[in-house]
Order: sequence, then C-alpha cells, then structure tokens
Amino acid sequence: MHLRALAAAIAAALPFATLADTVTVVTSFPKELTTAYKKAFEAKYPNDKLEILNKNTAAGIAYVREQAAGSRPEVFWASAPDAFEVLAKSNLLVKSGAANPAVPAKVGSYPVNDPEGYYLGQALAGYGIMWNTRYLKANNIPEPKEWADLTKPVYFGHVANSSPSRSGTVHLTVETILQGEGWAKGWEQLLMISGNCAAITERSFGVPDGVSNGQFGVGLVIDFFGLAAKNSGMPVEFVYPSVTAIVPANIAMVAGSKSPEGAKRFVQYALSDEGQALLLQKEISRLPVLPATYAKAPAGYPNPFNGSIKTKVNFDSDLSESRYYVVLSLFDQLVTFRHKELVAATKAIQDAEKRLAGKKSAQLDEAKKLAFTPPVDEKQASDKALLALFKADKKDAEASKKKAAVEEDWAAKAKANYAKAAELASAAK
Repeated sequence: MHLRALAAAIAAALPFATLADTVTVVTSFPKELTTAYKKAFEAKYPNDKLEILNKNTAAGIAYVREQAAGSRPEVFWASAPDAFEVLAKSNLLVKSGAANPAVPAKVGSYPVNDPEGYYLGQALAGYGIMWNTRYLKANNIPEPKEWADLTKPVYFGHVANSSPSRSGTVHLTVETILQGEGWAKGWEQLLMISGNCAAITERSFGVPDGVSNGQFGVGLVIDFFGLAAKNSGMPVEFVYPSVTAIVPANIAMVAGSKSPEGAKRFVQYALSDEGQALLLQKEISRLPVLPATYAKAPAGYPNPFNGSIKTKVNFDSDLSESRYYVVLSLFDQLVTFRHKELVAATKAIQDAEKRLAGKKSAQLDEAKKLAFTPPVDEKQASDKALLALFKADKKDAEASKKKAAVEEDWAAKAKANYAKAAELASAAK
C-alpha cells in the first residue's frame, strides 16, 4: 500500500511525467512564431517534443494527403480556412474536442471555429498593404490606402507580391479581392497590380522581408507580416484596405497520426490563455481569438472585437474552397509564369496614357482589355466539370492530361494577349 501511495504522490507531483509524444506540426507560419510555441510548449510538457515541418499551404496539403494512415503528422496549422475545408472533405482531419469555450462563436459574421468541429480558429488575420516609409519618401511615392491605389502608374516597379500557389496567405489576399470586387473587376485589379510589381517572390516571406530591407517599396501581405516588422522597429507601416476580411488562422488534428493525445495537448495549449498571449510578442504580432488577451496588448494594437478594424468583405470560405485550384492555376498562368510579358504590356499602356494625356483611343482601350481581362469569366470559373478537373487526383492520368491542356490554353492566350496589348498601346494615337 505504501508503494501505491508513493506512486500516486509522484504522479500528482509530476503530472506530465507520463506524457511523452513527438508532435509533428505541418505549418506555413514563420520561424519567429513556431520557435516561440515550440519553446513554451516543451517547457510546459517537458517529455513532449514538438517537431515543426514548415511548408507553404499548398505543399502542406499535398504532404498530408500523400502520407499513409498511421504515419501522418499530428497537427495542421495555417492561415487559410479553405485549406482546412480541402482536408476535411478528404477525411484527413479529426475532431479534437479542444475548443476553448471563452473564444467567441464569430468575428463579425464569420465563424471562428468550424461548425462541424474539425478545425478551430487559433488566431485572426486580415490582409493589407505594407510599405517602407523611407523608400516611399526617397522616391516621392504616396502612401497607399486601398488595393486600387496599387494599380496607379506611380507604383510601377515598386510593388511586390507572391503567388497563391506558393502561399496560402497570398491566396487569401487574392480571394478577398475577388470576392470584394467581383470576379471581373477583381481580376482586372489583380492583373494591374501585378503589372506594377517588380517581382513575384518565391515565398510569401520574400515580400515583407523585401519591403523591410528596402528592396521593394510596397507589398501585399497578411497583417502579421506588416505588424511584426513595424513593432520590431523596422521603418514600415501597414494598413487594412476597406476591401478586406478578417478570417481565422486555424489549427486542426490530422486523422491517422501516431500521437493523437499529444496533438490534442498542443491544440489545447495554442488556444489557452498562455498560448494566446504568445501571439502578442512583437516579433509575432498576431491577432488572438481570445478577447481577454487584448487587455495585455500594447496601446494601439488592432482588435477585431472592438471595431477598430473596418472590413467590407464577408469572406465565403465555401466559394473559395470550391475554386481553390482554379484560382491558383489561373494566377500562375496569367501572372507568375508570364510576369515579364505582363509588366511589358503594363508599361506600354501607362506610357500611352501619359502620351495621350486623357485623349480617347480605341487602340488603348483594346490594349487594356487584352492585358487586364482573364481568359475565364465567372460562369466558366464555377463550371462543375472544370472545378472537378482541377480537384482530380494527380494519379488520374486522363484528368491530368485534360488539366494540362486547359492550363496550356490559358498560358497561350495570356502570352498572345500581352504581346498584342503592348503592340496596340505603343501604336495608340
């Protein structure tokens, strides 16, 4: 009996002694955030090891899909709610039961947690514009306030963005603009902004890093990139345009992992008072989902629960998820892989506008239409057969062949349209 009592006393004194798991987390988040959580979680659960696999969102989804049940990572942690919908509909998530009851049901009109319980909001995120104050002053460029500002000739060669196929946060920015402005106007705006871009970076991190170090003047970023740089003392500012949305960055347990109990511990920790407070560290600067955490925030810290962030877009994650792969591919075919040609067409159009000084020109109008109109209208983009084709398994050879043919058609049209637009604009009278 004495041995049992001693064992019970030891167990009570060392509550985490029996908890020992390797918790593998697939995430798109930067090392400043993941390092802070790894250190704090392992300090609280000293027998657990947190293993971080940093992948962009699309690569993260592919990684989870490719792993066999029993060898999958424990946790998926990223900004894009539609990415979690993709995984949930593929039966690759499991309900964690780890929700914090102190987290509100909604932010604005958007549910913080998945109504089905497969993924939970762990932070909140908005999308906006970051700029280097010294760069803009040195180049006599005005501070932007709206996405539409970035279509203006004064920003030509001074903007940077990444590709939605390389970054879940960029995809959300693109989708926010498409939903806020509508498909046709949204693509027109995206193509005009992209034509003004000096670069389409390999990773989303490349945009805020480039703005912070003065390589670029302006960047399209998720809010924490801009806020973290500013709060860390970099010469930058950040603004939420009116056409933006606040949506949850989510966390979920992956079905078929080795250590589901360890996964649940980490999800619970990330949503706890202690885990939420980590988001306020200046090098992280994320928006907590727990309203009480904002009492610990520095003065002026954005708070989506008190109305300090104004948003016009009620983000539709079902719509975003349904056309996820179509939008990714279309952006790549029109922008990422044809950026040089788009920039040349944009420059020719802007030069013609300056040369004509407001004079009407049918050639210039046609050039703009060719350069800034996508080859797919909204009706075509919602066609069930097209959407199914882009969602098909990569192992489906026939579907892959058809998808490649569609992409080649888009690429050929983009190349021809940009060349013709540059030609018409250069000849415009």
